[in-house]
Amino acid sequence: MSLNMLGKKVGMTQIFNEEGHAIPVTILQVGPCTITQVQNNKIQIGYEYINPQRLSQPSLGYFNKLKIPCFKYLKEYESKSFYLNNLKTGIIYTIKQFKKGHFISVSATSIGKGFSGYQKRHHFSRGPMSHGSKNHRQPGSIGAGTTPGRVFPGKRMAGRMGCSKVTIKNLQIIDVNLKENILIVKGSVPGKKGNLLQIYNQK
Repeated sequence: MSLNMLGKKVGMTQIFNEEGHAIPVTILQVGPCTITQVQNNKIQIGYEYINPQRLSQPSLGYFNKLKIPCFKYLKEYESKSFYLNNLKTGIIYTIKQFKKGHFISVSATSIGKGFSGYQKRHHFSRGPMSHGSKNHRQPGSIGAGTTPGRVFPGKRMAGRMGCSKVTIKNLQIIDVNLKENILIVKGSVPGKKGNLLQIYNQK
């Protein structure tokens, strides 16, 4: 059975294979995670211990009620596996379930780019750059005139870019370090260094 895990992005580098080709990889610090609650077909996991003094009273009471350590991050997900009956609160699991060569999926919040124009955000082409042109980087017409007399929802225009949940699938595991809880995967993952990640086996 594969359990979802939480981790953080350490950074990117490159390694060389036996043929001497450079492979871009991302280093992930994953787990260990603790099962904090199992209810029906849902599992809640905790990641990264935190000082109880830094928690609010409701959060502290929640952990005291479950009789488990305090965690900085909690994540709940749904699983339809019949193995849920064997899971109990307080079980700690690591990256032993991930093997070299397997494929995983990583979900995280992408880097925020702020308020961006339509060229950067939607890859629109620019206008003429010759003298006299007044449409270098302007959006141009955004709709018809009297009819319908409004802009339809979903029109691609300038706006906030990034800072949204992104999932990258089929990331191959290049190496696993059980001692340091390190996963090295081929390619890039969303977010910046230190970003919280959700890692799970590719179905």
